[in-house]
Amino acid sequence: MSYTDRTITCGDCGQGFTHSADDQEFFAQKGYTDPKRCPNCRQARKSERGEGGGYGGPKQLFPAVCAECGQDTEVPFEPRGDRPVYCRDCFTKRQPARGNY
Repeated sequence: MSYTDRTITCGDCGQGFTHSADDQEFFAQKGYTDPKRCPNCRQARKSERGEGGGYGGPKQLFPAVCAECGQDTEVPFEPRGDRPVYCRDCFTKRQPARGNY
């Protein structure tokens, strides 16, 4: 199929943007639908959701005391008190060795 550049109106800001022939072909190969937002609005939306190009923004850390060594540490979840919490070193020691698959 032959693709040609098209102008699409952004659903957020109402400005027109070009959906290039190359992008259309790529979208078709991946099974994607046409974009609804211009590149600037897409980037702004990603930033709002904390997806600036990685797997999310900064993580919230909670203070805790390691159940094994007693060291103060921070963990990416809020400890509830019903299960032990470990610092990185103690947690790593407790994990079974992982094989290379």
